[in-house]
Amino acid sequence: MTFSDVSEPTGSPRSSNWVWWISGLLLLATMLNYMDRQTLAVLSVRITKELSLSEENYGDLEFGFGVAFAIGSLSFGILADSLSVRWLYPIVLLSWSAIGILTGFCKDFSSLLTCRILLGFFEAGHWPCALKTTQALQTGGKRLMGNSILQSGGAIGAILTPLVVRLITRDDPTAGAWRTPFFIIGSLGVVWAGLWLTSLRTDDVPVQQSKPDENSGPNWFFECMWNPKFWALVPVVICLNITWQLIRAWLPKFLQQGRGATEAAALFFNSCYFAAADVGCIAAGAIAIWLGKKGFPSHPARIIVFACCCVLTGMTGIVPYLKLGPALYAVLLLVAAGSLGLFPCYYSMSQDVSERHLGKATGLLGALGWLISSPVQKLFGKYVDRYQSFDDGIALAGFAPLVGLIILQVVWPKSRTSST
Repeated sequence: MTFSDVSEPTGSPRSSNWVWWISGLLLLATMLNYMDRQTLAVLSVRITKELSLSEENYGDLEFGFGVAFAIGSLSFGILADSLSVRWLYPIVLLSWSAIGILTGFCKDFSSLLTCRILLGFFEAGHWPCALKTTQALQTGGKRLMGNSILQSGGAIGAILTPLVVRLITRDDPTAGAWRTPFFIIGSLGVVWAGLWLTSLRTDDVPVQQSKPDENSGPNWFFECMWNPKFWALVPVVICLNITWQLIRAWLPKFLQQGRGATEAAALFFNSCYFAAADVGCIAAGAIAIWLGKKGFPSHPARIIVFACCCVLTGMTGIVPYLKLGPALYAVLLLVAAGSLGLFPCYYSMSQDVSERHLGKATGLLGALGWLISSPVQKLFGKYVDRYQSFDDGIALAGFAPLVGLIILQVVWPKSRTSST
């Protein structure tokens, strides 16, 4: 069994318009994924106050989410290689949507942690299903753009979440006013599932059939362990998660508690932050395509885009010296663009690790990334409780991708053609 053995769809050919329609559905799925995830962060000040949670408790919620996401990444990665994505995907999405609704009924830290863990587990299933789909439908530079569209849904979801929450809660100080957004946002998954099932045939994203090969490793796990591309991406996914997930989770608290912004101002800027992230994500794909047209092989083009994004995320280093105002907001917008622009580069490289075992390979990468990066959330909360400052942690978070880039350059196998 080799990584190059790929089953072809057996149905009638699909048009390019249909391919981009499916990319749009993937964007919407990522949007819902982030809306259900980000609702807690947007309402974190209200929730921690009403349920009497410390900053470390809040960090525990994100820690639990991350560990569960790691377990789910590997579990659903295996399932995505073995089962029809047409059916697995909506099951996963409806499951995390239901957990999102249940979060609105939580009354204490224990119930909130339980829901957060379950949400992380099921939300992890989105990525292997989505990446299996883009791998089957897109090639070359178009695949990186497809991944940019896929990832940009996260930014769109994060843009919409503060606006939707603000529309629902307004300035209502009533206890429990934070619960309704969980009910409404969690209910949106039913619509997506219907669109997905009516748009795809089972053979559009076929299940890969194993073939005997005397040169193959004993199983998929050892094939990953022997692949230098896999090991090059382990530090990359860890570093990307540290930067993106930490700032995503703590930004509303940083602005309100760390800089004195009002809830309305913080939520409005939260939407602006993810709008900038979306621009960065799409720009990453567009620049990669432009570099390809200029004659750059795909991997060098990805490295150039990745390095540019690292420069932007490193601007967190000046955040501690900035007060609330235009300069701080401008720097954070640049950080946003860089931190999300990294992801389509990573996804494109991860799709080079394996074709037949993409779900398992990306699931294992995701699991390692979340398991190692998630404890940072708890440590960050503990640090804030002790020193009453968010500045140092946010400043350091932006430099993590640079570490990943350096290791990537050293470990990724060199190729004269650099065609992958």
